[in-house]
Amino acid sequence: MNPTSAHPIHIDSHGQGPDLVILHGWGMNGAVFLPLQQAFSEYRLHLADLPGFGLSAPVDGMLDMWVDTLMAQLPPRMILAGWSLGGLVASRAALRYPERVQALITIASSPCFIAQESEGWPGIPPQVLRQFGDELGKDLPKTIERFLAIQAMGSDTAREDIRRLRDLVLSRPLPDRTALAQGLTMLKEVDLRAELAELNRPWLRIWGRLDGLVPRRVMAQMPMAAHYEDLLLHKASHAPFFSHPEEFIDGLKLWLAKLP
Repeated sequence: MNPTSAHPIHIDSHGQGPDLVILHGWGMNGAVFLPLQQAFSEYRLHLADLPGFGLSAPVDGMLDMWVDTLMAQLPPRMILAGWSLGGLVASRAALRYPERVQALITIASSPCFIAQESEGWPGIPPQVLRQFGDELGKDLPKTIERFLAIQAMGSDTAREDIRRLRDLVLSRPLPDRTALAQGLTMLKEVDLRAELAELNRPWLRIWGRLDGLVPRRVMAQMPMAAHYEDLLLHKASHAPFFSHPEEFIDGLKLWLAKLP
């Protein structure tokens, strides 16, 4: 499926079975999840490029417009997963379209990415995102490369992870600058904590203990309910599906098998 003015979102779809959609993070594209194809062959796996990333056309507006644009092309009912910024998009989609999202999975993601010092909420220091914003207009490939390096910080296989991530990301066009700026604004400004505390869908939250962008301390401050579950990968950082695929896949499949 190639993006056109009528269908701006590029989606790679593979396999047969229940629909499982995975959304990527900032600066990336859906190709980073291609290595998961075989592991989830019993699902109809949809890997979507967010607006303005990879092969998807950019759209005007912010988070709700991204969500509405994606949902216009995604299956009528799905298990929806998102990594990092993609987790924020997936969470908002679950809140806006509860009848279409059977279950939510967030991977190394937070309902509020920026640290809120006055509330004791852990997160990214504001100056880090400001620096990425300042760099966007200067050297886009270098900015993406630097962000890729942060993904794997703390991982035992960091250098190899960065190389493989880079090769997958660069198999598609670099992100649109406007889309990157939109994504940074979402990471800086969106706070879904209060709304997600009311989410009435099964919700799996996957964390990397060594994550430098979403501190593991966020996990302890997330809402708790019988239909929410947390999975902490002790040796992983911000890209657990990449650095520790077996542990990630086993944990996710175990949870998926329990869905009604």
